[in-house]
Amino acid sequence: MAGTLFGAPAPAAAPLDALADALRDGTGELSAHVSALYVLPAGGTVLELLMINGLPPEFVSGWEHISLPTPLPVADAAREGRLIWVGDEQEMARRYPRVAVALPYDFRLAATPLTADGVTHGSMFVAWPARHPRLLAERERERLEALAGELAGLLARTRPPVRAGEPLVVLPETGPPGSEVALLELLERLPDGKCALDLRGRVVYATPCAAKLLDVPAEQLLGRRPWRVLPWLRDPAYEDRYRAALVSREPTSFVAFRPPDQWLAFQLYPGPTGLTVRITAAEAAQGDLPGPAPAPPPAEPAAGMPTRAGALYHILHLATALTEAVGVQDVVRLVADQIAPAFGGQAVALLVAEGGRLRNIGHRGYPPGVVERIDGTPLTRQTPGVQALTSGVPAFFESREELERVYPVRPEVQDTMAAWAYLPLVASGRLVGTCVLAFARPHRFTVDERAVLTSVGGLIAQALDRARVYDAKLELAHGLQESLLPHALPLLPGLETAARYLPGTEGMDIGGDFYDVIRVDRHHAGAVIGDVQGHNVRAAALMGQIRTSVHAFAKAGAPPDMVLARTNQLMAYLDTGLLASCAYLRLDLNRRRAALAVAGHPRPLVRDPRGQVRLLDAPGGLLLGVVADTGYPVTRLPLPAGTTVALYTDGLVEGPGVDLDESVAALADQLARHGAGPLETVADALVAHAERAKHRTDDTALLLLRSVPR
Repeated sequence: MAGTLFGAPAPAAAPLDALADALRDGTGELSAHVSALYVLPAGGTVLELLMINGLPPEFVSGWEHISLPTPLPVADAAREGRLIWVGDEQEMARRYPRVAVALPYDFRLAATPLTADGVTHGSMFVAWPARHPRLLAERERERLEALAGELAGLLARTRPPVRAGEPLVVLPETGPPGSEVALLELLERLPDGKCALDLRGRVVYATPCAAKLLDVPAEQLLGRRPWRVLPWLRDPAYEDRYRAALVSREPTSFVAFRPPDQWLAFQLYPGPTGLTVRITAAEAAQGDLPGPAPAPPPAEPAAGMPTRAGALYHILHLATALTEAVGVQDVVRLVADQIAPAFGGQAVALLVAEGGRLRNIGHRGYPPGVVERIDGTPLTRQTPGVQALTSGVPAFFESREELERVYPVRPEVQDTMAAWAYLPLVASGRLVGTCVLAFARPHRFTVDERAVLTSVGGLIAQALDRARVYDAKLELAHGLQESLLPHALPLLPGLETAARYLPGTEGMDIGGDFYDVIRVDRHHAGAVIGDVQGHNVRAAALMGQIRTSVHAFAKAGAPPDMVLARTNQLMAYLDTGLLASCAYLRLDLNRRRAALAVAGHPRPLVRDPRGQVRLLDAPGGLLLGVVADTGYPVTRLPLPAGTTVALYTDGLVEGPGVDLDESVAALADQLARHGAGPLETVADALVAHAERAKHRTDDTALLLLRSVPR
């Protein structure tokens, strides 16, 4: 007889049964052992787990609600519209470390979008045991795509409602009834103990021999998980073996000590409907013994501390996510987009104490104006946010009525939410804030969920503490950077100027690029651009000293080669151990000509009045700081009205995997195409590509000079 769903609501039974049948049958045809179906609500950005086949839902409890930007296989498949294949445990650790931490077992996985008529209705994943080849066969790919198409078509036609509770479990087909009595008698005649566990780990049958070995009546085992009944099996390592057997679909075993004096060997054999456990008396090897004498049974866990392996892996998964956060807004984004959906939450706010008041530093999901009413709440007021922050005790309210019994008056009363978790954020023994997780519907917080949320609060606190320090240092670094760059370029007759500076996107260190335009006298000006080695305070200090040196020698009327030579000698005297590239251009605005000296810096681009662009053929000297006494050749060039000179640092043309010659040619093409327009527009066009780059490993400076009639 074929079973389909556990816990399906009657009104939606028909479409849900059709989806379950297709998922179960397709998984079987692929010789896979686990699969799951996620639904993407129309216009939504969160994948909702609708049904799972082959594993209990708690194995994926951290992934029942997955925001599309989350780096997980099913989210990547839905977002990118392609099949994702992960061929082994090592590849999973490299590409999806969160999955590898939460499910540290060897298995193969494919995820694919469920798309019909150009609309993505959801996503699914299918998993195989470790014995499956590391590559997906073409016939398997075709069958997987056919299954995805079938499920997508069913979703498009039926659009089953997203469930507010636990996802549905697809039950396997069962065989024809036989002589159950004869089978039980056969098992009971065997000398060792036998137990059958369902996919959720609950005992559905135990032989008398098993009950005798476990030293507990069989009726106390039935319907319960062994580690819930037997205190000596509560070590998460034992539950981990059960999880490993189900996920990898490979037999596994362990040895456990049953007080007062018996070692037992457990052998676990997984199958589509659960596990068969063989229990035998064992002689403990020396390595099995915890010490010279058997260790006492483990003490009861401290209140609020999760001990189940699944809960611990869930916390590890969330901790891995939080390690990706750099600044405060990164923490807010991760909590809102990935942690809150994992618990079914719809809104989140992070609150800290400043000046005796609550201050909101980030929130998502609340209606406009709600969090602003919380902002500035005195720490003397009796509100749940203040109490969690000042007492360090988490508070859980499963309904509005429950909250209002404790706090009849509070600013948040109109937040439209129906359940709340107020988590104190404690880092290094210090209370740093409160995380408010809110739910749109009443929500029952289980003991395990409260324990996990409390632990997650500690992880959020540590991430937030690091992020606030990072943001403070970043603000300081940017302030120092801005103070070392010119706030405005001087207005000079016969010369138009425009400049741009883009900091790198990776790391909070200060950039080393600089530029300036110097008024020498009525008819002469100087233009300098450079790049100091390093991205730290020492490099910034040297950048300021180089600018000062160039200013001093330029104002004294020194020619370009002398300006660079004297600045190089200053660097040798300072003995900083750093190097710098630099280009200095002295402009004669009356005669419309210029002289250039270069110290290891990219050559300028010159656009003539006809619109032709060339890379200036200018021989250069060594980087500043290499040797104390060296010369710098001078290149002279005419500057008729309409000529544009582009000075830039290497950040504008260099990057990982970028061919330098091609990049410079592309920049020249942009200058030729846009160079006739206003100089500010030209500057925007030249840095547009760098601005769009998500990862700039270096900062970028651009200085444009255009000769115009005086």
